[in-house]
Amino acid sequence: MSTAGSEGTLPRSGGHLVWDWNGTLLDDAAAVIAATTAAFSEAGISLTVSGESYRRNFTRPIRLFYERLLGRPISPEEWVRLDHAFHDRYRLLSEGCRLTAGAMEALELVRGWGWTQSLCSMLPEQLLLPAVEGHGVGGYFVRVDGLRGGERGGTKLGHLVAHLERLGVAAARTVMIGDTVDDAVAAGGAGVDCVLLDGGGGLHSSDALAGAGVPVVATLAEAMALLLPPAG
Repeated sequence: MSTAGSEGTLPRSGGHLVWDWNGTLLDDAAAVIAATTAAFSEAGISLTVSGESYRRNFTRPIRLFYERLLGRPISPEEWVRLDHAFHDRYRLLSEGCRLTAGAMEALELVRGWGWTQSLCSMLPEQLLLPAVEGHGVGGYFVRVDGLRGGERGGTKLGHLVAHLERLGVAAARTVMIGDTVDDAVAAGGAGVDCVLLDGGGGLHSSDALAGAGVPVVATLAEAMALLLPPAG
């Protein structure tokens, strides 16, 4: 386990845990890569996206990520086509995805501590809510927030701040688990602790995650060990 930025445990008493969905609780890297390639194809752009090229270029907002993949600016019309094409294909491909190894055990363990849990995702809610229920984990969360309306592909900070305000939880007793540098930046901006998951087969550079200034773990079990409340 690597812990970039801090060492040891992050104890909480009566804490709250905010989960990310894609790449954290849901193991969907292959679906995301395939949907990204398909989106370019459906927009009339010939570009095959590999795991390596995805990790090398990934950033938010997603429009900038697409421009980095292409090596040129994209027009507003291209962005709309790419965004809709991605989500249409991802919706189909994600049906075959499974929860990340150890996800159910982690959710149950946190519940056993007496913590509350919520889910804050950048996935549109029309895709997120059915997925959460379909995987049988909806009952673990006191709130689930995805993107609504025309929100697409931006950074997570504002979304996370709004999520925490709706919950009314104390930042000092809140931890977020995600899998991107943007998750760490959002958590820092919102004043909550963060742990990043880097399982080695994801979509984000290990070097970038290690430089995010927060603990980075290889498994959800390791994340739980960092969050373990003090005995007694």
